[in-house]
Amino acid sequence: MNNLSGILYIVATPIGNLQDITQRALDIFAQVDLIAAEDTRHSGLLLSHYGIKKTFYALHDHNEQQKADALVEKLKQGMNIALISDAGTPLISDPGFHVVRNARQAGIKVVPLPGACAAITALCASGIASDRFCFEGFLPAKTKARKDKLQSIAEEERTLIFYESTHRILETLADIEAVLGEDRYIVLAREITKTWETITGDNVTNLRQWLSEDANRTKGEMVLIIEGKVKIEEQNNIEPLAVKALELLSKELPLKRAAAIVSELYGYKKNTLYQYGLDNFN
Repeated sequence: MNNLSGILYIVATPIGNLQDITQRALDIFAQVDLIAAEDTRHSGLLLSHYGIKKTFYALHDHNEQQKADALVEKLKQGMNIALISDAGTPLISDPGFHVVRNARQAGIKVVPLPGACAAITALCASGIASDRFCFEGFLPAKTKARKDKLQSIAEEERTLIFYESTHRILETLADIEAVLGEDRYIVLAREITKTWETITGDNVTNLRQWLSEDANRTKGEMVLIIEGKVKIEEQNNIEPLAVKALELLSKELPLKRAAAIVSELYGYKKNTLYQYGLDNFN
């Protein structure tokens, strides 16, 4: 490592609520010589809010590979640089990979500052298993490619996390319904940390219907948390007392609520119980 080189800081910024900035991030912004930002005007507003004035360097999807070497040269010359994206943690479906890789290959110190990340924030509030999950970023824009991608992960048992845009959300849910089945449980987290934050969970059919009822529900930044596929053998291993409890409760309560109660009592996954009820109860 070159001791005369500067440091590349990877700095997470708020995903909506400006109060989610960390004190350490503000300290680094004040100390660095340059800030590499996805949208310099957008990031300028963030720093202006905190009274920080810095030189910006535009780094986005269309110029990153070309600009990475130039930033590394600045680091070699001793400049300290903060890398940020428009919102959240850089490199997570945002630019920055080429800069970080080139910097590390050049022996430059890279220091990550933790902070907001829409995918993790949504997962924490979803109520879906978070011990094992796959972050898949954005699904393809075209229907054929999107369905092919969904088909390739249809048997995935880990929780799936996607970002989706407002103008494709209904089409994407329709494709999820077609490929993964109408009963697959999904949580939609919209506008996280913002004024109109909404976190809604249901099977994909009901969720799509709910969104269709009000155009406002399809607006904003969106994260989809999809429950992984349940193993058939897991259903076969449910003990008789748990099955009986689920059957009795489902006669008085919605199946999803009944599954949640039995899950707490017997320790089985909610989705396993929910799917068992769908498959075996009228």
